[in-house]
Amino acid sequence: MIDPNYRQGDIKSEAFGQDAMLQPAPVEKIPDGPTTPQVAYQMVKDETFAQTQPRLNLATFVTTYMDDYATKLMNEAININYIDETEYPRVAVMCQKCINIVANLWNTPEQKKWKTGALAIGSSEACMLGGIAAWKRWIERRKKAGKPYDKPNFVISSAYQVVWEKFATLWNIEMRQVPLTKEHTTLDIDQAIKMCDENTFAVVAIQGVTWTGLNDDVEALDAAIDKYNAETGNEVCIHIDAATGGFILPFLFPEKKWDFRLKWVLSISTSGHKFGLVYPGLGWVVWKDKQYLPDDMSFTVDYLGAEVTQVGLNYSRPAAQILGQYYQFIRLGFEGYKNVQYNSLQIAKYLHAQISAMPEFVPYSEDVPNPIVTWLMKPEVQKDAKWTLYDLQDKLAQHGWMVPAYAMPVNIEDMVVMRVLCKQGFSRDMCDELLHDIKAAVAELNALEYPTTTRIAMEKNIPLVTKSFNHTGK
Repeated sequence: MIDPNYRQGDIKSEAFGQDAMLQPAPVEKIPDGPTTPQVAYQMVKDETFAQTQPRLNLATFVTTYMDDYATKLMNEAININYIDETEYPRVAVMCQKCINIVANLWNTPEQKKWKTGALAIGSSEACMLGGIAAWKRWIERRKKAGKPYDKPNFVISSAYQVVWEKFATLWNIEMRQVPLTKEHTTLDIDQAIKMCDENTFAVVAIQGVTWTGLNDDVEALDAAIDKYNAETGNEVCIHIDAATGGFILPFLFPEKKWDFRLKWVLSISTSGHKFGLVYPGLGWVVWKDKQYLPDDMSFTVDYLGAEVTQVGLNYSRPAAQILGQYYQFIRLGFEGYKNVQYNSLQIAKYLHAQISAMPEFVPYSEDVPNPIVTWLMKPEVQKDAKWTLYDLQDKLAQHGWMVPAYAMPVNIEDMVVMRVLCKQGFSRDMCDELLHDIKAAVAELNALEYPTTTRIAMEKNIPLVTKSFNHTGK
């Protein structure tokens, strides 16, 4: 006898044979009643079925691969709220261990057992915390000197990540942008110094510019700021936005001075969920010493029977990413991280060389300091081509690849580039597959008889509406 309620769904029911599968997924209102877990799972899964597979997403900076043990460990901690130190005190200790490890990777001079730093949801929150601390230190100095403190500013290149625009807007701070040019592909230090005045609390240097993969010259910037501060009596500091480079430079270029070995570098932020090799979202910020973290940025609350002191903008969050980061530190060690980052960089250099050899393209830079490859069409090719890089982007998407094409920042916005992130999980074989698909797509585009829509729009100087890819790195 057939159960009359069979189509309404129970553990015996086939998911695609139930009445619930004939209904559209909810858009505006919660459904009237419950459904079975297998149907709910299938409906959510189907909504994302047609998306690109994460490992083919070469647009995102975030980690898309961790080993099975790391994934298992993180899944088991997804229901742990890290801020509840009463119930999970070992998580708080583990978090501080991670801060110590990161601080020492960046050559902290701080001698006390627990280094001064903070956990963040990602590098955006970490940048915010570094920026706020520098701003508040400046306010305190101005107050002590009896000077006004209502017109703060900071200096950064126009290739900034969008969090810095948010920081400036939310706290009513002037963001002074040093434009990129074709001659100055990273921060122009002379121009940055010229933009500084008594209201400048920091210059933000970027290690791993999200638009291009290049690094600002922090050592030269530090020398220039030291000279400027000595001449003016100001105390402009440097915050390093090392969302990408923070986990590349210590392993591959340990001799390079960009970190706390430099006098005016007082805070550094990074993203654990990028080249820290942890699933999102995770960020870290470290200060050179406790004196550079204003006391009023630490909030203490009696939470579930214990005093909890916290620096971050966010409060509750799962502990999974902390466990994932500590696991990676133990699992890989220094040599393991070095090997993973080395392989990623070598694949990036290989891709860079292969793209550079194609007659249609030219690299944005001859240097490949991070596992990021950026290129553009040769001007003489673009002049006569019937297609643009936006068309190549769409062709690659047909094969599952997410490779973004986008216009560069203000002042060089007429330059359209493509970019590939060569992260862990992107192998040499996958790189060859990508190159095969790029060459096949270019051959097809070169054979076009008539110009594409994006090409016509470019000729008429019409703003292009394209797919929104995460070229800003989050």
